[in-house]
Amino acid sequence: MDTAQRHDVVVIGGGPAGLNGAMMLARSLRSVVVVDSGSPRNAPAAAAHGLFARDGVAPAELLATGRGEVRRYGGTLVDGEVVGARRTGDGFTVTLADGTTLDARRLLVTTGLVDVLPDVPGLAQGWGADVVHCPYCHGYEVRDRPIAVLGTSPGSAHQALLFRQLSADVVYVSHSTGPTTEQRERFDALGIAVVDGPVSEVVRSGGAITGLVTPTGVLAREVVAVAPRMEARAGFLAELGLVPAEHPSGMGQHLVTDATGRSTVEGVWVAGNITDLSAQVGAAAAAGAFAGAAINADLVEAGALAALREVARL
Repeated sequence: MDTAQRHDVVVIGGGPAGLNGAMMLARSLRSVVVVDSGSPRNAPAAAAHGLFARDGVAPAELLATGRGEVRRYGGTLVDGEVVGARRTGDGFTVTLADGTTLDARRLLVTTGLVDVLPDVPGLAQGWGADVVHCPYCHGYEVRDRPIAVLGTSPGSAHQALLFRQLSADVVYVSHSTGPTTEQRERFDALGIAVVDGPVSEVVRSGGAITGLVTPTGVLAREVVAVAPRMEARAGFLAELGLVPAEHPSGMGQHLVTDATGRSTVEGVWVAGNITDLSAQVGAAAAAGAFAGAAINADLVEAGALAALREVARL
């Protein structure tokens, strides 16, 4: 790649938000480069669900299709990890781990987040299969099975109610966060049992969950629902002054934006899970498209102002 070329937009992150944003920009005849590290958040999942007209599609297939669409409209994709971004003049320079640099007038950051699971042996092994988080992403696939909801945050009690809609056999285990009196009353009314005390191990047999080790013994279960802490992948933005903030929900940290995805740094837009922790694939893709359109509008306005200044000089 000609690193001396200045692009209209560099998109950092090649998930649904980044690819849809890049496609919108490329369709507007913008020069766009997407840089992707190849570590999508949903890689452990066998399928993406709740996605209109593509329910059940394999995440890798969805991304491959999206990459092809970006290329179809003239966009460029680069495999690599962005390790730094700085302002240069009226634009930005992005640095990759291999030393490559890319110049751009605007940035769209869609690097997503990292799910940080509780440090319980056997838990991470099943992430995306029999260890789940979102009832709308994978809840249907674990319906009617014995489910344990691991209490790790204030939102865990609500998570238990959501999974109770999918199974009559739900147990809330107070790992680090127990239910309030009011929450216990709701649990009692819905038949959700509560086991107090931390989980020391997730027991497996033949690769599948068979139970959880609690202070009172082994609780027989087949599925664990857990709310991980979500941490924005944003360390490379520190030089620009973009630092993640705690999300109001308490679920983790994110980058703050306005309704269009515009960040607190002029010229930088953000979309997808890095700002909206609860966004599923469809919502992330839609946010990327919206941010892409907003960036194009911003560049159009900049072009019009530049044209006016040129006319004034004549």
